[in-house]
Amino acid sequence: MSAIIEVEKLLKVFGTVRAVDGLSFHVEEGTITGLLGPNGAGKTTTIQMLLDLITPTSGRIRILGKEYRTAREDILSQLNFSSPYVSLPGNLTVYENLLTFGRLYGVQNLREEIERLADFFEIRTFLKKLTYHLSTGQLTRLNLTKALLNQPKLLLLDEPTASLDPDIADRTRVLLKRIQKERGVTILYTSHNMDEVEEICDNVIFIQHGRFKDEGTPAELVKKYCHEDLNDVFLHIARSNDEERHRNS
Repeated sequence: MSAIIEVEKLLKVFGTVRAVDGLSFHVEEGTITGLLGPNGAGKTTTIQMLLDLITPTSGRIRILGKEYRTAREDILSQLNFSSPYVSLPGNLTVYENLLTFGRLYGVQNLREEIERLADFFEIRTFLKKLTYHLSTGQLTRLNLTKALLNQPKLLLLDEPTASLDPDIADRTRVLLKRIQKERGVTILYTSHNMDEVEEICDNVIFIQHGRFKDEGTPAELVKKYCHEDLNDVFLHIARSNDEERHRNS
């Protein structure tokens, strides 16, 4: 496999705060990779830089072997993003939202693609419903449908199952594995649910205070740190790094 995301010495400074501090990692094509860390670790800032929504202070990002300064349009045409914290226009129906975003993405055979994805994500029954009236689970499936309209090679997901009921969260994870298997999509995935991460992620990357801490498969990290599960590993890494910062302060 080849790396679909390559991040080298990435730095983002806001005033006196280093939100991302010399971060380096790569994501292999065809994998579901978890980008993990506590609140304030730099995950969202990193994703925003991967989407070219904010400009790095320094460092290098290569996506699909290309850089934004020379191939921005090409890169953006092959990736997409989904998050429950991003709102779609509530006064449009589900179908109107998908039609609008599909046109913005320049999707060919758009109506046919909407029909296919509506079946895939089981949203056909509420295509005519105003987006404002959707449940949280329905909104999650709509956001994922929207994110797949352009048939991306890379999908960035920021806590896609946050606030979902357990049964809907489970269905969402099943759908993500189907996307990976049937469409060959690479997924970079943030979550605070370590059970979920252990279930669907092929590899995980831990960051803390904007810096790389460790990576490996969930099983490798559990074995390395001699813990019972990934949640204990998460707590161990966060605690040890905070203790180190306290000693150095």
